[in-house]
Amino acid sequence: MSERTPVLIVGAGLAGLSTAVFLGLHGTPSLVVERHPSTSTHPKARGQQHDAMEALGYAGLAEAMVEASPRDQGFLLRIAESASGPVFREILHDTFIPLDHLTPARSADASQASAERLLAERARELGAEIRFSTALESFEQDESGVRAVLSDATGTRSVHADYLVGADGHRSPVRERLGIGTHGRGALWHSVLWLIRADLTPVVGDRQVLYNLQNPQLSGGMGVLVSTDHPDQFVAGVGYDPERETLADFPEERALEQIRLVLGTPDVAVEILSADTTTAGMYVADRFSSGRVHLVGDAAHTMPPQGGMGGNVALMDGFYLAWKLAAVLRGEAGPGLLDSHDVERRPVGELIAKNQYMNAIVRSMPHLKQPDDAPPIEDPGMLLFGYRHNGAIVPEPDDEGELLEEPTAPTGRPGSRAPHVRLTTSDGEISTIDLFGREFVLLTESEAWAEAAEQLAADLGIRLRAHRLGGEVAGDWTGKYGVTADGAVLVRPDRFIAWRSKGAGSPADLEKALRAVLDR
Repeated sequence: MSERTPVLIVGAGLAGLSTAVFLGLHGTPSLVVERHPSTSTHPKARGQQHDAMEALGYAGLAEAMVEASPRDQGFLLRIAESASGPVFREILHDTFIPLDHLTPARSADASQASAERLLAERARELGAEIRFSTALESFEQDESGVRAVLSDATGTRSVHADYLVGADGHRSPVRERLGIGTHGRGALWHSVLWLIRADLTPVVGDRQVLYNLQNPQLSGGMGVLVSTDHPDQFVAGVGYDPERETLADFPEERALEQIRLVLGTPDVAVEILSADTTTAGMYVADRFSSGRVHLVGDAAHTMPPQGGMGGNVALMDGFYLAWKLAAVLRGEAGPGLLDSHDVERRPVGELIAKNQYMNAIVRSMPHLKQPDDAPPIEDPGMLLFGYRHNGAIVPEPDDEGELLEEPTAPTGRPGSRAPHVRLTTSDGEISTIDLFGREFVLLTESEAWAEAAEQLAADLGIRLRAHRLGGEVAGDWTGKYGVTADGAVLVRPDRFIAWRSKGAGSPADLEKALRAVLDR
């Protein structure tokens, strides 16, 4: 007998677990299957950017991520010959870039291992079932749903799901079975990585560090040194040629030689705890959706680590997809809402993947730069808060659908992120951002608009809440949202503006907008 689940998620990494968490937040259970025996236990990506921390705050996880971060939030990011110097360029020193003019959220620096563990715990609390050591063997889909065959130590079983989410990594069997190709710059480099134990206080102090190294003495001419959750453990890496070498070509003597070149000192005692190889590249799926199957995370976009956005984009894919899946499954939206997943997330994924590729060229492999390569965007505010979603919105007549706009000069246009505005209430100061995350929100100072929203929520059977600003909830919000005191702004659960009336209007205008966005 086949099991049933609203959403089957394949992969329990950042993207898959994020999807499960936010589905649960919207009241939709899911089944997550992961072929590995647990969440990640190896040092990988780390850090949660401000936009991800906003989302994690809605799920009750922001403080947990801060607690899981190293106590010393100092961070050093350098391009150098070795960890001991000389330094070619310092990108960050001692502190993360403040973005409190754009968001009430702070960043965190939890490792991927800690983040996945916290996401898994929260997903279960919100109704998800997670099965490790369980593989997806096959699936097929039709108009009624997706039928999948899973295997574990006990044998095989079938699962019927309304939707399937492929969060199964850069090789993504789900993507391959759908026949979805990829495009991009391809493989950029191959690395040998060693997890080492060493007292590097004389070299790096007590800060979290990330060194991108350029040194012809290093294998492949490049290297990296990265902190882990443990103050005496680091990841050191160098390049290698997989057509001529394997991990076996780096025995302990050669490995220690390369590690000491990474450190820039022959005097530090080093213990090698483990070794592995990895490949960094840039690939973007040609489509993020096919019928009832949707791709998130590395299955949708794979990128080099330089820039620190890969894990955050994966996590945010789940945040942006989950509310749409939940709305369709609740019957509040038509299936056409899910068409916007590809329309909205593929341009953003491609933008950030290209940017990380250029970061990798600049920081680690400048000899690969092509004459027509644009320099990377280094403004984190632009990358985190400046992109637009041009799918499930009601565009305005003069909107040309640009992908980016300057977040420090918000327009309030549909498709852009709802700006952060500080509001004063009887209970203290909050942000407009605090009002979003769980349902559609109508921001207005007008009683007529608020009453219309309440009536439409009941008539259409949707989750819509009006927040009347002004009076006891005071703040200069209208300018940043591009409306007058008689206007209204409809904000999606993911903080993106869906529609606005710059001035007074009618309930019919709001209903038409809601029906358009929700495919009703």
